[in-house]
Amino acid sequence: MSEQYPQTLRCRGLGLGRHHRQVLEGIDCTISPGELTAVIGPNGAGKSSLLACLAGVLQNTAGELSVNERPCANIPRGEWAKRCAFLPQQESPAWSMPAEDLVALGLLPWGRTITRAQRQARVAAALQQVDALDLALRPVTQLSGGELRRVQLARLLVGDAPTLIADEPGAALDIRHQLQLMETFRQQADAGKTVILAIHDLGLAARYCDRVLLLECGQLRAQGTPEEVLTSAQVAEVYGVRSEFRWRDGRPEFVAGDLI
Repeated sequence: MSEQYPQTLRCRGLGLGRHHRQVLEGIDCTISPGELTAVIGPNGAGKSSLLACLAGVLQNTAGELSVNERPCANIPRGEWAKRCAFLPQQESPAWSMPAEDLVALGLLPWGRTITRAQRQARVAAALQQVDALDLALRPVTQLSGGELRRVQLARLLVGDAPTLIADEPGAALDIRHQLQLMETFRQQADAGKTVILAIHDLGLAARYCDRVLLLECGQLRAQGTPEEVLTSAQVAEVYGVRSEFRWRDGRPEFVAGDLI
C-alpha cells in the first residue's frame, strides 16, 4: 500500500525562523533508512521544530531538506502524506469518536484505493501493535493520557509509511508501554524504515537508537552513535548533570547522576 523504497533525509544548512526569532540554524545531517534516530536536547533546543520541518509541517526558511536527493519542496503534499507519517508532541481530539476511527484517519491519503475490509484489518493490526486493541470502540475523549497516546501511535503506524517521525511519543506512557513502544520503533527501523524520534529519556536513546542528534539552542551540537554523543563531558556541558555511558551484559546503558 505504501511507497516502500528506502528514504534518506538530508539537511543542508537547514534553518528556521519563527516570530522574528531564529529557531534552527545551520543543521547539516543525514538520516538513513534502517536506523532508529533520536533527536535529543534540553527544553527549547529546537527538537520539535526540527521534526516538524522534517515532516513538512513547517517550511524551513534557510538551507535545503531533501529525500533521496529530491528537494522536499518539489514533492506534492499528497505524495508526501503517503511517504511520511508524523506524530506531534501534543494533540487533543477535537471531538469524540471511537478510537478505531481516529486510527483510520492515518489512511486518509489513500482515499478509496483501499477497501473497507482492508481498512478494518490495518486499523486492527495497528492497534494490536501498541497493545490497544481493547480500546478500539472506546470514545477517544474518555481515554486516559497514556491510552490516547497509544491510539495516536497506532494512527502513526497504520499507513505503513517508509518514514516515521514522532515527537516525544512515550511521554505519557507507563514504563511497560515505553519499552514496548521502543521495541516497535526498533522493529520498524530494522525493517528498513527511516525512524526519527524526539526523546527526553537518554537511557532509552542509548539502549535502542543507532544514531543521536544532539541539539542546543537551535544548532546541532553533536551527532553520531549514542556512545559518541552521550559522553560525560558533553552531557555535562549541555544538560548540566553528571552522567556515565557504560556497557552491561553487552547492552549500552546511560546513567544520569547529580546536578553540576
